[in-house]
Amino acid sequence: RFLSINQLSAGEKALCALALLFGLYKVKPSPFCMLDEVDAPLDEANISRFLKLLKRFSIDTQFILITHNKRTMEAADYLYGITMEEEGVSKALSLRKSDLKLDFGTAEPR
Repeated sequence: RFLSINQLSAGEKALCALALLFGLYKVKPSPFCMLDEVDAPLDEANISRFLKLLKRFSIDTQFILITHNKRTMEAADYLYGITMEEEGVSKALSLRKSDLKLDFGTAEPR
């Protein structure tokens, strides 16, 4: 049964886009891929599937993800963040996951 793309939920639309992307990358890998909050509309089961695909495809492709999802952050090797401690002044942070004990709520150095 065929549906209009407009009849799909946000999560289903995201899965369609990711299926197309990973299908293309399987045929012709690219050195890097930047994704902006593609995991936001996904439920927990589909986030797990998405993270497994990322891990498998990261052998040939470097993925740069923009996310607010804690599970996606926990799966990353490196985390980069931008914060604004005072009005109009941004600060960039970078963390290597292997250097941290991550308990999202607190990130403490080992």
